[in-house]
Amino acid sequence: MIKAGVDNIDPFILTGLRFTFAAFPAVLFVRKPDVKWRYLALYGITFGVGLWGMMSMSIYSGLSAGTASLILEFSVFISVLMGIVFLKERINTSLKIGLALTLLGLVFVANITDGSVTFIGFVFALVGALSMSVISLMVKKLDIKDMFAFVAWSCLFAPLPLFTMAYMVNGVHLYSELSMALNPIAFGSVLFQAYPTTLLGYWVWNKMLTKYPLSMMSPFKLLVPIFALLGSVIFYDEQLGINKMIAFSLIIAGVLLPLITPLIAPFIKRLRFKELQS
Repeated sequence: MIKAGVDNIDPFILTGLRFTFAAFPAVLFVRKPDVKWRYLALYGITFGVGLWGMMSMSIYSGLSAGTASLILEFSVFISVLMGIVFLKERINTSLKIGLALTLLGLVFVANITDGSVTFIGFVFALVGALSMSVISLMVKKLDIKDMFAFVAWSCLFAPLPLFTMAYMVNGVHLYSELSMALNPIAFGSVLFQAYPTTLLGYWVWNKMLTKYPLSMMSPFKLLVPIFALLGSVIFYDEQLGINKMIAFSLIIAGVLLPLITPLIAPFIKRLRFKELQS
């Protein structure tokens, strides 16, 4: 849906509109959460500008939507490291192997030369990955009682810097042309990103982060590029070369391994026990 938006609207304006609609009218109906203003502002700016502003810029700079989502998954490794360093979390062997597989998959992404990867787009996506890890750590560290209110009120701080960046980069003419650029497809992109993705998606995701270790939750983010890549193939005719297929397979394997291992471990132990008895 970001691709559908940036095809019509400046990426900073698109993201600014996304967070404007995410904040309003929600903040008129929910009370401010019991979180200090500076943390709301830090989360909102990192979430809006650092994560989704940079992701919109990466796609605007020539990165395909599917590839941008794959690069964004570097946040998994950053998040796991942050969990170990700041939250004293431990990771088991299956998670280590899974992370190694996904890292190898991302190496294949970095070597894609079919035109769906640009250097500047790659850099923007990496900044987005770092920002995603930072906001995940903030959710873990802050004692947030009302997560929906936290997401809605933090969105207040994203639009102004995003609209300012659009003005500084491209000038005021973007705003005079906005009424023509905001066609039904672009407006649909804004609404989809604002409500199901931002308000609903991050409310659920952040709630899960408060209940489970960061190192356990992070691999689930690796499912995002799979759907994004499939969407790019279906709607934008993105070509799946050998590197993308290998990256796709490695990332899926890396996600599934830590999830399947606890389920099959008892079965393997029983087999070994029977072998020892025979």
